[in-house]
Amino acid sequence: MSSNKDIHDEAAPLLVDRTSDHDHEANGCTKPSSTTKKSSSPRYIQHLWRWLRNNVKILALTGLLLAGVLALVISIALSRDQAPEQPTDPICLTPACVLAAAGIIENMDPVYSHIDPCEDFSKFVCGGWESKHEIRPDQESVSSGSVMYEKSQETLHRLLEAPYSETQLSRVSSSASADRRIFDKIQSAYNACMDEETIKQRASKPLLDVLRAIQEYYPLPSDHRKMDSSDDRNLHQQKGLLSYRDEPFTRVIAYLSSIGVDAFVTFNVNADDKDPDSVVLSMNALNRPGLPSKEYYQDQSLLRSYAETIGLVLEALLREAQPSPQLDLDTSMIFECSEELVKAVIELEKTLAVASPDEADAEDVTKYYNPRSLAEVDALLPELSMPYLLSLLAPSGFVPTKIIVGSPSYLEVLAQQLNGASHETLRAYLVWKTVQGYVDEVEDDALIPLRKFNNILRGKDPEASEDRWRTCVKVVDRGLGWILSKFFVEEAFSKEAKAFGDRIIHDIKQQFVEKLSVAGWMSKDVRNVAIEKVHRITQKIGYPTRSPDLLDATAVENYYEAVHITNGSYFGNALAVARFDSRREWSKLGKRTNRDEWLMTAVTVNAYYNPPGNEIVFPAGIMQPPIFYDPSLPPYISYGPFGSISGHELTHAFDSSGRHYDQVGNYTDWWDDQTVQAFNAKTDCFVEQYSNFTILDPEGKALHVNGKLTLGENIADAGGLSAAFHAWKEVEKKHPSQLLPGLQNFTKEQMFFITYPSLFCGKTRQERAVNLIYKDPHSPSWARILGTVANSREFRKAFDCPKKEPTCELW
Repeated sequence: MSSNKDIHDEAAPLLVDRTSDHDHEANGCTKPSSTTKKSSSPRYIQHLWRWLRNNVKILALTGLLLAGVLALVISIALSRDQAPEQPTDPICLTPACVLAAAGIIENMDPVYSHIDPCEDFSKFVCGGWESKHEIRPDQESVSSGSVMYEKSQETLHRLLEAPYSETQLSRVSSSASADRRIFDKIQSAYNACMDEETIKQRASKPLLDVLRAIQEYYPLPSDHRKMDSSDDRNLHQQKGLLSYRDEPFTRVIAYLSSIGVDAFVTFNVNADDKDPDSVVLSMNALNRPGLPSKEYYQDQSLLRSYAETIGLVLEALLREAQPSPQLDLDTSMIFECSEELVKAVIELEKTLAVASPDEADAEDVTKYYNPRSLAEVDALLPELSMPYLLSLLAPSGFVPTKIIVGSPSYLEVLAQQLNGASHETLRAYLVWKTVQGYVDEVEDDALIPLRKFNNILRGKDPEASEDRWRTCVKVVDRGLGWILSKFFVEEAFSKEAKAFGDRIIHDIKQQFVEKLSVAGWMSKDVRNVAIEKVHRITQKIGYPTRSPDLLDATAVENYYEAVHITNGSYFGNALAVARFDSRREWSKLGKRTNRDEWLMTAVTVNAYYNPPGNEIVFPAGIMQPPIFYDPSLPPYISYGPFGSISGHELTHAFDSSGRHYDQVGNYTDWWDDQTVQAFNAKTDCFVEQYSNFTILDPEGKALHVNGKLTLGENIADAGGLSAAFHAWKEVEKKHPSQLLPGLQNFTKEQMFFITYPSLFCGKTRQERAVNLIYKDPHSPSWARILGTVANSREFRKAFDCPKKEPTCELW
């Protein structure tokens, strides 16, 4: 879950396989013989055989339930031997309770039962999960969240592979014909991605076409090309904006931005932090100039490997782009490649990386909110004509009153680099950024070195690649996510689940109001506004009902009307989606903020708090077991994981970043000095606590968690768990819940905490863990568990830990 600006939490039923695999299963279990031929079988045998084929899934589920019950009976018997006292609370033995308990017991491997939960709660609750899940060669990590997403992927995979069925897919849609058309659109995108033969036949050609466009927009003096088309030249003459020097560079930056490639600077269109009903353009340093973060440029061995990779890829692409005898050399020579040029590109990347703000500052609204006029931006970065860029990308006639500059010092360094670097270096960098951006959309030997390098950087096997269908489901989700989400919601998310989620979040809000009411370190005026802020937080559950209305096929169709998708052009589809996303974002300038929009699709296993919108959002993807259960089950197994996630997102409204936004989402100083000082004294404890957690890099060097970078998330973890616990306790008072079979030796309070870390069980490759230490505002998952329970007074009491006082406490 994230709180940053870029965004940068009856339940869902078990998903049912709709594919026709009954024949395969039955045939695999039947040995042919002269007495089993259909022609000679007695009629009752034929009926029995037909019944078995039609009900194989029911039988399989029944078998699973029986196996679970048997395992639990054994567990109960063992637990009774160990604990002479019998529980006074009733035990839930419904199939749903049996399955839920079986999953929890599986995570809590008996091998780790000797561990004191007060000492290592992460291993106590996740040890079994970790021993049963391995990181696949194509993965950089595996977690409960990734397993949840892969289960959703499997459902979507079956849907995309199967023919359209009105009875299965149009249960809620207002228009069956529109429903069919949007299904055809996502299936076309999926089929184009799955058509590896065609993709391999086209090889690097579509990518080379994009690189040739870079040449057209940003020609070198030696190219002897016309600088612009007649339309652009007329625009230049009418506006009187440009010099000969900055026009080509601005045009190529605008072109790359329009196809989703950030080069030198990242543009964002978001609600204005100081006027959240208005939309504003911001300019930020690149999140990744080339390598994942600035720290990587200190590793000389890695830089040598990186340089070799760039050289191999560009040389191979150049060979494929060599002109035929019928073509003019200047037309096909799209870039140059030499050892000196590669070194110059890497040095440029390194300079930009070093100039980029630290991750903690990039997350801090007090650091990144730097409004500048259009003239001031032009003065900071004269090599890029912002008026011309806006004329190419923004709505006609749009003139900004201000632009938010994330890091003025970065723009100053960038201006020096643009002014001092050769045209050859700048264009080579633009080419390389484009290759990096589109490497996954091309199947060509020229790009193999880059794929291997990326895998090694993430700790994967150099040759590893994920199943193609997984890639293609992700491609459809990224490009046409709301269509895919529509069918997912109809399949896997009920109105009852939505209502239960609303109820949990409402209970969390009530508890947070009570926490604020007794926060003596806050002044009365600040406390009153904070309480009002909680009451005004908008909660969005499951899926959007506007912009678009996810259950209205016509609305979803209209949303993607401008995206042209074909069965036969995977790369072309990627460009179409990128252009659609770019146009849609830039078109917001000059308009009021659309508060109905969601920043995540409904399939996403995540959640977020949006400070300017003062809203918390929980997609249907995260509202699945083992995070979120049917309301008929004991509430603690939903209030533990989902409740703590809900409280986490709500607490972001009062963390080190969210506290700067008032009750309507304005970035303003509404806290008095005394309250700020008290807040800082309390949060310094969190910074120190988490900075003591360390990981080992692949060379065995200890790297400390960045307590400053992760402060907001650590505060949210602690506040969310506490609010969820007290919300559940209120429910328990009114409606006492049952115990789960096989787990009745744990109190309900203990069960609340045992289920809480459901999303955090996982493991990560060292290389990936290092990157997260540098870039991620979240602490490592195990540290989130250990740090959060150490900060929980309620946890220490529930497990009767020797130390009852929390390490750090805020909310």
